[in-house]
Amino acid sequence: MSNLEARPRETPCGGRAAAAVEPVRDLHHGNAVALGGPRALTVTRTLPNRDRRMVGAWCFADSFGPDRIGPGEPAGMQVPPHPHIGLQTVSWLVAGEVVHRDSLGSEQLITPGGLNLMTAGLGIAHSERSVTRRSPVLHGVQLWTALPDRHRQVEPHFEHHSTLPVLTDGGLTLTVLMGEIGGHAAPARIYSPMLGAEAAMAAGASARLPLDPDWEYAVLALAGTSRVDDVPLGPGPLLYLGRGRRELAVDADGPARLLLLGGEPFDENIVMWWNFVGRDHDDIVAARADWTSGSARFPAVPGDPDDRLPAPPMPTVRLRPRGPRR
Repeated sequence: MSNLEARPRETPCGGRAAAAVEPVRDLHHGNAVALGGPRALTVTRTLPNRDRRMVGAWCFADSFGPDRIGPGEPAGMQVPPHPHIGLQTVSWLVAGEVVHRDSLGSEQLITPGGLNLMTAGLGIAHSERSVTRRSPVLHGVQLWTALPDRHRQVEPHFEHHSTLPVLTDGGLTLTVLMGEIGGHAAPARIYSPMLGAEAAMAAGASARLPLDPDWEYAVLALAGTSRVDDVPLGPGPLLYLGRGRRELAVDADGPARLLLLGGEPFDENIVMWWNFVGRDHDDIVAARADWTSGSARFPAVPGDPDDRLPAPPMPTVRLRPRGPRR
């Protein structure tokens, strides 16, 4: 996923002090962001938001759909080659198909139930394209996790996992995308203690999800209506839950899908700008210069038909890593 804003703002994030130490129920409403031109896909960006910029290592969340795409409809996800550093991208679909291509030579069709995980590390370029001759509906979420300083310059690599651990309990089906819950660990390589899991619930289902009281958590509804810790939740906002819980009550009014994100509070300050996660202004300047100059740090993306996405101009002020809350 790319940030296609023509003038992206600096987003300083991180630091343990920003994580609520007690259970909270904070609803954060996202912003509508168009990925491209007039027929572009519109996403709802709930991380970073005005008040909270991270949940554990999770630092970016875009949800989209369900949207009709194809002939006579919007073109869906059409994101040309663009760069990333210092992060992992996580793609998860509820409906539809997207083709991922990257500068390592990877080409992967993402379908519902399969996890796409790209670790940018030192630097990678990729593109994402809807497949309009397949499903006419696109629905899903794309996220970033920030790499901790000791790992943020690892060699880039790509993973696709078509089979993931699944827990079932009555009307609950819990798929583990990242990390571990209830003794079930996902195969995805992670660099910080974290969790990503999708809870698919039948109408009337009720469950208690085990949590780590030292971690912070948030829930994003992908479909349907539910109650999370007695808070009514439908698609759109992110419900931040803070720390201090050993379990989370979830109840579905009708069929529902929830995305549970969590992790150990990220104890570093970072700077997010455009598609880069760095530690200071100079990291961002260097990455932008390498992308603009066509440096070997960001090779071409084989098989993509479009030119590389141009980098926006740098801000006129120096970017500063600061605390993650306003």
